[in-house]
Amino acid sequence: MTKQGSKHKLNKGKSLNQRRALIGEKIREALISTLPIIIIVLILCLTISPVPSGLMLSFLVGALMIIVGMGLFTLGADSSMTPIGSRIGTTLTKSRKLPVILLVSFILGVAITVAEPDLQVLAETVPHIDNLILILTVGLGVGFFLTVCMIKNIAGIKLKWLLLIFYLAIFVLAIFFTDKEYLSIAFDSGGVTTGPMTVPFILALGIGVSNIRSDRKAGADSFGLVALCSIGPILAVLILSFFYTGSGSSNVEPPFIPETTTDMSYSYISQLPKYLLEMAIALAPIIVIFLLFQVFSFKMNKVNFFKTFMGIIYTYIGLVLFLTGVNVGFSPLGAYLGEALTVGWTKYILIPLSMLMGWFIISAEPAVFVLEKQIEEVSSGAIPGKAIKLGLSVAIAIAYGLAMVRAITGISILWFIGIGYGVALVLMFFVPDIFTAIAFDSGGVASGPMTATFMLQFFIGACTASGKNVLTDAFGLVALVAMMPLISIQIMGVIYARKKKRMEQTPQVVYGDTDVIELWG
Repeated sequence: MTKQGSKHKLNKGKSLNQRRALIGEKIREALISTLPIIIIVLILCLTISPVPSGLMLSFLVGALMIIVGMGLFTLGADSSMTPIGSRIGTTLTKSRKLPVILLVSFILGVAITVAEPDLQVLAETVPHIDNLILILTVGLGVGFFLTVCMIKNIAGIKLKWLLLIFYLAIFVLAIFFTDKEYLSIAFDSGGVTTGPMTVPFILALGIGVSNIRSDRKAGADSFGLVALCSIGPILAVLILSFFYTGSGSSNVEPPFIPETTTDMSYSYISQLPKYLLEMAIALAPIIVIFLLFQVFSFKMNKVNFFKTFMGIIYTYIGLVLFLTGVNVGFSPLGAYLGEALTVGWTKYILIPLSMLMGWFIISAEPAVFVLEKQIEEVSSGAIPGKAIKLGLSVAIAIAYGLAMVRAITGISILWFIGIGYGVALVLMFFVPDIFTAIAFDSGGVASGPMTATFMLQFFIGACTASGKNVLTDAFGLVALVAMMPLISIQIMGVIYARKKKRMEQTPQVVYGDTDVIELWG
């Protein structure tokens, strides 16, 4: 064997080992995120709320598929969606043609949103809006607001004024014009779109396009894109309610409960081909866009092209495993437990139990660690990571508690989101702009896969058993969870601003050349 051949074989071996290590790391992160729910559910099922053996086994198989699926999906998104978004952003920057930038941004916004796993889960759950119509409506909303993001970045428009204008428009529509059965769905749609597929792509695209500007604020203005894009689905679904009559019943169909291992096997075997086809269709536009840019613009070498394409393959496999595990394994047990715990004395522990789940879910979310570092850097260490994690954990625990109160009492979601967003919008004028951008971007950190999957079904089960309207009272969980970081992170911004002001006001002691400085007590 030649030296060149040996070197090629060695490099190939190193690359394979690195890929295995990355897969292992991503699966470990997914396990850490999912483990709290698995442990709490197992404790409940083995103590106060026994479940059929087939359902329990189906949950465990689903948990395994979710962990592996999320691991492969996040690896694929990191190695395909982020580089594609960054390269497209750079390409658009070079063109310096505003119509081209806006058109491509719109198409990309629609294409990337259609493949978002959390949105797919929500669309499966909503009974009165056809899956495809809801997904396309949300996609169009994100696409339109991604063009707004590009205009913001290029023109340097202040984020807080855009947020104020659009949220005022949302609440005018929500209070005076929109069908109440669309309200919770609309706000949930805004929460689920800021997921693991959409966020890295949008951020990479925004950073690339912001390079058109050369001023000092261009980098900071790349924050807030996710915040604006999450407004799009809310407005789009609210507008949809004006002319869409709905599709069939408004009752949420209960998921299939497997009693035996045979039932469990059948449910997985029958559903897997469905998700294989659906995800292939969902990812097809992204693949086509990538190939077109590769031919006409990127012109990547074979190694980089192969890495990116393999990332898309990982994304596809991960999505299929994730959605199958969620819909076949997690959803039935979530709904079953929610209903079972609402009957008898256990109904008194529903609110504290929900808060406990919220606390552990957000504590184990890997994206929270990224957020901690981001705020520590922005505040130059004035706000420590532990404080950020504690603040988020408390905020999300409260959100889960309030959501359960709604599910079993039927209080309108407008009372919660009206007050919550009102506080968040007022806080914008008392914190540094960067904290507002990070806070509004962070809704996707809190409303992770566990909220949109298992927990939503848990709340639907409790709402059904309480005799309330699922469409108005159970949906809205994701919205509340996505709203709370807006308040908690901006409160940290207020604390940081006060600390900074105090430090600036503290007079510095200036010593003269002849002064004696004592270094002991």
